[in-house]
Amino acid sequence: MGYLKSVGLLTALMFIVAATAVAEEKDPLKPRVPADQMADAKAMKNPTPEGDATVAKGKALFEGKGTCFNCHGKEGKGNGPAGAILNPSPRDFTNCKFHKKRKDGELFWVIKNGSPGTGMVSLTPGTITEEEAWTIIRYERTFCQKSADE
Repeated sequence: MGYLKSVGLLTALMFIVAATAVAEEKDPLKPRVPADQMADAKAMKNPTPEGDATVAKGKALFEGKGTCFNCHGKEGKGNGPAGAILNPSPRDFTNCKFHKKRKDGELFWVIKNGSPGTGMVSLTPGTITEEEAWTIIRYERTFCQKSADE
């Protein structure tokens, strides 16, 4: 009986390792907003104020109520513990090319609606409010700056 449990555990671990090995984000610059909704998403402007206070609130939400860190990791690299089994892997917010290509409204659209074909689920309403989503986006944008400073 112990042997079967060990084989089962080993098989499960091999599956997780294999899934993780092929789970890399295939095209980090590919938009996640449907083409017919892209213009509206790009036109949305972040209503939250810029500045350290908003970024600090966004960080608290990212690492707490928003649960973003579970998949995206505390450093925003897309390597959080829950993200390890997702295929494709979660967005790497330290990728400055990604930030230059995507508007805040696109990021908001994904938080609000989820992203079909990925592990990203809709977080508003329910987990966070729309205002909190915009605040998290202010924080997510700092990952590129932190990465460039390193």
